[in-house]
Amino acid sequence: MANDIGSLRRSAVVSTFGPGAVVDFVAGGAPVSVVIAGLEEWDRNFGPKGLANPQRTTEPRLQRQLRVSGFRLPPVSLEELGMSSSGGAKDKKRLIGVRFPRWLQCPSCDSIAPVEKWADKPGWPGRHCAKCTNKKPGRWPPVFAIPVRFVLACHKGHLDDFPWHWWVGHKPDCQRKKGFLRLKSERPGLAGLIVSCPECGSRRSMDGVFNQSTWDKYVCRGYSHWLGTKVDCLDGEVRALQRGASNLYFPVVESALSVPPWSDYLQEALGGYWSDIFDTEPEDRATFIGILARGGLRPVLDELCMTPEQLASEIENRIRILKNDFEGDIRGEECRQFILGSSQKAIHDREFETRREPIPSAFNGLMSKVVRVVRLREVRALRGFTRINPPDGEESNVNPIACENLNWLPAIEIRGEGVFIQLDLPAVESWEGQEAVKERAKYLDDRAVAQWQERYGVGRPPRVVSPRFLLVHSLSHALMRQFTLTCGYSSASLRERLYVSESDGESPGMAALLVYTATTDSDGTLGGLQREGTSERLRASFDAAIRSMEWCSSDPLCIEGAMATAQGLSFAACHACLLAPETSCEEFNHLLDRAMLVGTPGSPGIGFFSTFLGGD
Repeated sequence: MANDIGSLRRSAVVSTFGPGAVVDFVAGGAPVSVVIAGLEEWDRNFGPKGLANPQRTTEPRLQRQLRVSGFRLPPVSLEELGMSSSGGAKDKKRLIGVRFPRWLQCPSCDSIAPVEKWADKPGWPGRHCAKCTNKKPGRWPPVFAIPVRFVLACHKGHLDDFPWHWWVGHKPDCQRKKGFLRLKSERPGLAGLIVSCPECGSRRSMDGVFNQSTWDKYVCRGYSHWLGTKVDCLDGEVRALQRGASNLYFPVVESALSVPPWSDYLQEALGGYWSDIFDTEPEDRATFIGILARGGLRPVLDELCMTPEQLASEIENRIRILKNDFEGDIRGEECRQFILGSSQKAIHDREFETRREPIPSAFNGLMSKVVRVVRLREVRALRGFTRINPPDGEESNVNPIACENLNWLPAIEIRGEGVFIQLDLPAVESWEGQEAVKERAKYLDDRAVAQWQERYGVGRPPRVVSPRFLLVHSLSHALMRQFTLTCGYSSASLRERLYVSESDGESPGMAALLVYTATTDSDGTLGGLQREGTSERLRASFDAAIRSMEWCSSDPLCIEGAMATAQGLSFAACHACLLAPETSCEEFNHLLDRAMLVGTPGSPGIGFFSTFLGGD
C-alpha cells in the first residue's frame, strides 16, 4: 500500500537522495526508511513519458557529452506549482520509494524482525510492536519499530538486508530461524552490541562486522531494490555498512554552464520537438519541419518569429556544430567564454551576462583576467551512483538509475551570479617550476596513487595532483571563505568551478576559477556576490583572503601538515583555514594546501603570492 511519507528538495533528488539512495523519513510519528526508486517510476507515475513531460530542461553541450536527448526535472505536484489538476482531483504525482531495510527493531524490547512480523494500522506507513504497545491498553501513538542500522552493499551497487539469522548462527534444532531475534547493547562499542536468539540461546556480538575479511566468503544476492531486479553477483565484494553511512551512496553528477552560443532559447522553445527533428535523416529534416509547421509547431514558429525555412536552416547549423565542431571540453569552452567576456565591454545573453573589470594594480603580474558574472545558468544531471568507493572516472564503476536507456536523465537548473578570476599564466609557469613546489605536490600525488591502488588494485587516479591544481583550488577556498564574510551569502550558498589544465608546450593550459552562487532558490540571484568582482571591492577582499592564509589558529601544526589525517589528500588545510562545506567543493575538501598561496615559515618562496605579501 502506498503512503505519503515526506518531501525532498528538487536539488536533493539529483545529488544526495537520487535513485538508489536510502532516505529516512518520519511519517505520522513513525520512522520510515526507503530506497528511492529508479527512473521508470517517473514515467509510470508522473504523466507524459520521457521528454514529452512538461517538467523538463535542456543543455545541449551536456546532452552531447552524456549522449541523451534532454533532461527531466524531478517531478513536483501541481499543488506545489500553484496549479490545480483537471476536475479538481488531488494531483498524485509522487516520487516512489521502496521500504528498505525490511528489518525493524523495537526500541523498547530490542526485538528485531522483518517488516511483515510487526503490527500495522491501515493507512499508516509505520509498523509497531504489539507486545510493548499492549502493555498499556489504549496507548497511542504505539511503540513504533525503527529501521535497523546495519545493511549490506557490494561494489557493484547491490543492496541487501543484513543477514541476521546467518550472523547469529542458530543451533541445528532451533525452530526460530525466520522469526524474531534480539539486538541489545550490553556494553559500549560493537563488541557490546549483541544479537541473540530467544529460542536456542545463540549469541554473537557485532564486533568485526565492518571488517572486509568477515565477508570474504559471503556471496552477494544481487538485489537492486530501486529497480526491482535481482541478478547473479558471484564476484561482488560484500561489505556491511550503517544505513546512514556516507559511503552507501556517491552520486555521479555532471554539470555545465549555459554559455553562448548554447544559452539561446531555440532548443528550449522547441521542447519535445527537438529530439524528433534531431533524429530525422538530414535529407528529410526540412520536409519534416514543414509538416510540423502545419500543426503543433506553428505556435513555436510564431514565438521564434521564424518561417519553417529559417527554422530548418538554424537547426541545421546547430546540428552541424554539435556533430562536427563540438570539442567535448566543457570546461575549456566555458573558460574561453569568460576570457572573451574580459576582452569586450560585456556579453549580454538570455542566460549569460558578464562584465569585465580592470585588474587592481596590486595584482599585476599575478592575475590576468577578472570578470563579473552578472547572470549564469548551470544544469546538473545525475547519471548514476557508486557505493563503498567514490567514482573512479570509469564507466564500469557507475551503477544505473534505470533498467533501460531512457534517452534522458534527471537534472536541475540553477541560476545565479559569480566572480571569475584567471591567474597570470607566465607567472604560474615560472612558479610551478620550483623544485620545492614540485616536491610538495608530488607528496600528495604519491598519496593519491597509493590510495587508488589500495582501493582498485591497479592504475592511478585520472587527475595528477599538480602544483597548479593545488594553487587554484586553495585560492578558490580562500576566496569563498572571504566572500562569505563580505557579500552576505552563507558558506553553503557558494560553490567553486575550477578551470585547470597543464601546459603541454603548445598551449599554456588553464589556471582560473569561478566562485558562484549554487542554490536553487532566490538566494542565488541577490547580486551581492558579483559586486565583489568590482575593482575596488576585489582589491580589499582578495587582500584579506590571502593574508588570512598566513596564519591559522592551528599553526604550527596545520602549516606543517600535522592536522591532515593519514588518509587525507590535503597538506596545510583544516577547518580553521581552508576547508569549506563539502557541497561547495568539487573535490570534497581534498587536494588543498595553503602553503601554495603564502609559503611556509621555512620556505616563504613556495607561495605564489609571497611577493604580494612581501611588497606591502
